[in-house]
Amino acid sequence: MAGPSHSTEAWILHKAPPKEAFQPATAFAAEHGTLRILQRVPRKPAPHHVALDLFDRVDLVLDAGASGTWFVKEVRLLQRHSGIGQTYRRLQHASAFAALIARNPVHEESRPAVYTLLGTAFAAFADTDRPDIVGFKSLFRFARDEGYPVREHWFPTLPRDDRAAAVTLLNQPLAGQDTAPAHVAHLHHRLEDYLRGHTEILMD
Repeated sequence: MAGPSHSTEAWILHKAPPKEAFQPATAFAAEHGTLRILQRVPRKPAPHHVALDLFDRVDLVLDAGASGTWFVKEVRLLQRHSGIGQTYRRLQHASAFAALIARNPVHEESRPAVYTLLGTAFAAFADTDRPDIVGFKSLFRFARDEGYPVREHWFPTLPRDDRAAAVTLLNQPLAGQDTAPAHVAHLHHRLEDYLRGHTEILMD
């Protein structure tokens, strides 16, 4: 029997292959953090059915199910970042960041900041030719918002040229940045290695 219903706004982070009559997905809400949800797939075309898509911001009415799963009772689309799917690199970097949030339990006090970060990141991914920089900045901000002293502890591990490049990437507006993609990837990998070794963030 379904439990009580409640309404929440959430970002859609992941969609799994449909199972029987349901579409499984992972959402993130500022109040609740990560939510495992199931949306019923209509047997026949339904003009009012809103199919959940990656990177959507939605207003959900949910019924509590078993084992922490929620059933989607109603859904209203609030925002769709269709620009992310226009290039492979945008989709690749946005999906990697969404998957990172989906696999990590976010502390209750950090959830509103991470929810806001998702909105900022998805909007940037949808309208940039440098999704690699957006991905790097978003990873850094996520670690910072989770309370890890990445600027104080990670920066000193970098060579001087890398520190200068990281400061530019993190502090300057995205428009006009010209750091080589290979250098951005190098810094991103170094940050990932640091987070694997010094934090509880699940990188893989």
